[in-house]
Amino acid sequence: MARSDSDTWDLASSVGATATMVAAARTLASTEPGAIIDDPFAAPLVRAVGIDFFTRLVDGELQIPGDGEAGAGVALMTDVMAVRTRFFDDFFLDAGRAGVRQAVILASGLDARPYRLPWPDGTVVYEIDQPEVIEFKSATMAALGAQPTAQRRTVPIDLRQDWPTALREHGLDTARPVAWSAEGLLMYLPPEAQDRLFDDITALSAPGSMLATEFHGGELSRTLSQRAQEMVGQWGDHGFDIDLGELFYDGDRSHVVDYLSERGWTVSTRTRPEVFAQYGRTYPQDATVEQLRNSLAVTAVKQ
Repeated sequence: MARSDSDTWDLASSVGATATMVAAARTLASTEPGAIIDDPFAAPLVRAVGIDFFTRLVDGELQIPGDGEAGAGVALMTDVMAVRTRFFDDFFLDAGRAGVRQAVILASGLDARPYRLPWPDGTVVYEIDQPEVIEFKSATMAALGAQPTAQRRTVPIDLRQDWPTALREHGLDTARPVAWSAEGLLMYLPPEAQDRLFDDITALSAPGSMLATEFHGGELSRTLSQRAQEMVGQWGDHGFDIDLGELFYDGDRSHVVDYLSERGWTVSTRTRPEVFAQYGRTYPQDATVEQLRNSLAVTAVKQ
C-alpha cells in the first residue's frame, strides 16, 4: 500500500516491517564469521514480530544465502546493515567519550542500542517511534528479562506530530548537548519533512550536540525505491510480499551537508565504500547497490 500523510503501521506492516528486516539482517551479521557487530536481541525481537519469512531466516530454516538472486539479496542486506549498524554504534560511543550524556534515537524501531551498548554512567537514551512500535518493543524486551544499560525513556509519538514538545516533556535538557541518530529514516520522509526534522533537531541542540545520519541525494533519491525493491524482489518466492518501493518518498531534497552547515553544524562525510573500508570490508560489486556507492554517511557537531 502506498504511503499517505496519515498512515500508521506495526512492526509487521508497511514501514514497520522494514525495522524487522533490519533486525533480521543484524541477526545474520552478528553470527557471520568476522562479525563487526553483536546484537543478541535482534533474533528474539524478530521472532516476536512473527513475519514468517524473517523468522525462518533468523532461525536458519530458510536457507537461501546461496539461492541465486534471492540469496544474493540476503547477503547484500546483511553486509550493508552490518556496516551501517557499526557506523551508528561507533557514533554513539564516540559521543559518550566526548561527554555527551543525552542520546535520541529517531524512529527507533527494533533498535536495541539502549540495551546492548556500554553507555557511560548518567546517560539518558530517548527512543521516539509510533506508540504501537514502542509498546511492542518495550513489552518484548521486558519478557526477555533485558535490562537497559542506560536510563531509557520512550517517547511514543509519530514524527509527523509535535515530537519536539513530547521529547522535552519526557525530560530532554536542551541546555545540554544531545547525540542524535537518524538511521535509515530520511527516505521515508517527504522532502519537506526532512527539512523540518533537521530544523527541529537544530532548535533542540545545544552547542556540542552531535548528529549522525545518511544522505542519498540527486538521482539516487529518485531511484532508491526501485533499487530497494530489486534487492528484495526475489524474496516473494519465499513468502515476503511487501513492496519496499512503495514506502519511500521521492522528489528533490535539500542536500543534508549544505542544510546542516547553513544552520550552524560542522559536517563530516564519508562515502559508503569508505565506511566499508573503515571496518575492513569491501563494498559489494553488485549492480543493485552501485548507485548507493555515492551515498554519504554524515556526522555533524553543533557549534
